[in-house]
Amino acid sequence: MITYLLLLLTMGIGLWSILLFFRATRKPMPGAVFTALLSLSMGLFIYLYGTWVFLSIYAKYVFGVLYVLLGLLFLLRRKVTMKNGWLPLKVFFTLLLALGCVLYFTGTTGRPGTVELDFPLKKGRYFVLQGGKGLPTNLFHFSLRGAIYAMDIVKLDAFGRRANTVFSRRLEDYAIFGDTVYAPCDGVVTRAYGDNPDNIPPNMQRGPKNTNLVLIETPDYYVFMGHLKNGSVFVKEGDTVKTGYPLGRVGNSGFSTEPHLHIQVHKNEKERTWYQSTPLYILFNGKGYLLNEVIKKKNL
Repeated sequence: MITYLLLLLTMGIGLWSILLFFRATRKPMPGAVFTALLSLSMGLFIYLYGTWVFLSIYAKYVFGVLYVLLGLLFLLRRKVTMKNGWLPLKVFFTLLLALGCVLYFTGTTGRPGTVELDFPLKKGRYFVLQGGKGLPTNLFHFSLRGAIYAMDIVKLDAFGRRANTVFSRRLEDYAIFGDTVYAPCDGVVTRAYGDNPDNIPPNMQRGPKNTNLVLIETPDYYVFMGHLKNGSVFVKEGDTVKTGYPLGRVGNSGFSTEPHLHIQVHKNEKERTWYQSTPLYILFNGKGYLLNEVIKKKNL
């Protein structure tokens, strides 16, 4: 199961980076410096990209505290000699991982156009399961009809988990399942489906009409929200909606491994189909969010 593999990979790389840092505290200089830098780049990379939420987002913070403690230990136990085995390899991987960390924040798509939306979910803390400014953080969406700034959003429970277990086949075990989705802007509903079945994880079978969705058109852009719950779409095509109007509920319909809200925005370019138009980076109430970031009330 991919969920368990990703979590094991996250924890494995995290533990490996800690072990490297611990070894650096016992090595002579300058080899200790390069080992510590490699470990630090690994640690930062997995801190940013790791699937900690499959266990709990708090596991990420525990990992960060361990790094601070190891950093202090490194400074206290440093020695000076000239042994530095495997230096070229350490430098290569340090630079490669450091580049990945930089691209987490910058992306590879230059300066994207943005759109201001109201956050479409109202109760609790939410989490960006997939998102970012194109590659490498938004790898999955990058290949989907130009949806390079699309976001997949899940909800966190009191323990920082998106579900009450690492993986569950029960839709009700996922914190976001059934949450009401509200209109993030004023506009006209141009597409609305609600009859596709909800998949039982990890099934990703598309329904007769792919996924349950609401597509809102404004004079400047389109907002697409998908994977809604079977039978939960409250609006119909042609309806005019205002910001905050209830649209449906979060489900697991269409090409989806677990309950979440998928949202993407494209410019309204009259001569082109909405999903082929220029994608826009979403700002929720003035703030942009990246992969693995928490969205909570005080941020909005």
